[in-house]
Amino acid sequence: MKEARPGSASPSTQGASRSAGIYALGFRRLTHNRLAVAGMALIIIFAVAAVFAPLLSPYNPVKQNYDAISEGPSAHHWLGTDQLGRDAFSRLLHGARTSLTVGFFTQFIILGIGVPIGILAGYLGGRIDNLLMRGVDIVYAFPDLLFIILLRSVLGGGIFMIFLAIGLVAWTNVARLTRGQVLSVRQEDYVTAAVALGGATPWIMVRHVLPNIVGPLLVLVTFAVPRAIFVEATLSYIGIGVPPPAPSWGTMIQDGYTLIFVAPNLVLFPAIAIGTVMLAFTFLGDGLRDALDPRISRGRA
Repeated sequence: MKEARPGSASPSTQGASRSAGIYALGFRRLTHNRLAVAGMALIIIFAVAAVFAPLLSPYNPVKQNYDAISEGPSAHHWLGTDQLGRDAFSRLLHGARTSLTVGFFTQFIILGIGVPIGILAGYLGGRIDNLLMRGVDIVYAFPDLLFIILLRSVLGGGIFMIFLAIGLVAWTNVARLTRGQVLSVRQEDYVTAAVALGGATPWIMVRHVLPNIVGPLLVLVTFAVPRAIFVEATLSYIGIGVPPPAPSWGTMIQDGYTLIFVAPNLVLFPAIAIGTVMLAFTFLGDGLRDALDPRISRGRA
C-alpha cells in the first residue's frame, strides 16, 4: 500500500474535510433563513411540549368526567372537553407525544432499510444494482396507505407496530435517493484514491461515501417526518392507529368529527396542530435543501 506524500492529505482526511466544510457552511446558511429558523423553533416547542406533557397537562388525558361533557373552551378546560368529558388540552399535549414519536422513530426503520440498499446498489452496480432496485420498484408499486393497512392488520399490536408498518413501506424513496447520491460520490477523487490504495469496500462505503451523502438524506428525512405523522393520523382516524384510550391527534379528530357542528373545537385544535407541525417541517426542509445545495454560491453564506 502506498503512503501519502508528506504534506498531502490522505483520502480519508480529504473526504472528511469536504463533508465537514459543506455542513458547516450549510448551517450558517440555515441560520440566515428566517422561515427555516421559525420552523425549527416550532418543532422545538412541540417537542418540549411532548416530552413534558405529563407535567404540563392539567388533567389526566384518559380520565372521564361525566359532569363536563362536550364543554367549550373555558378557564377550567382551555380547549374544552370531548364527549366523554376528557380535557382536550391534556389530550392534545399527550397526542403530540404520540404523533411526534411516530414521526421521528419511524425514520430509524426507514434509514435502516433504505440507506444500506441504496449504498450497495449505487456502489457495487451491475447485477446487484439491478436486483436491488427492481425490489425497490416492486415495493414502490404498492399503494402506500393500502400496504400499511394490510401490514397493520397482519402485525396488529400497539404503537411499535405502527412504526414498523410505516417504515416497511416508506423506505423506497430513501433507497432511490441514496443510490443516486452514491453514483455521484463514487466518482470523486478521494473515493478513487481510497480504492487505489487498497481500501476495503465496506470501509470505503462507511468512511468515504456515507458521510458525503448525509446532507440530501437529512433533507429527505425532514420531509418524511410530517408524512409519517400524517399517515399515523390517517390510520387513527379510520380506527386502526394508536389503540384507545391513548390519545393522538388522529384519534382526537376521529372522536370529534361526529360533533363537528356542535363542538368544532374537538376537531379544530388537533387539525391545527397537525397542520402547524407539517408546515414547520416543510419550512425546515426547504431551508436545509437550500443551505446544503452545493450549486448555491459561497457568496450567499
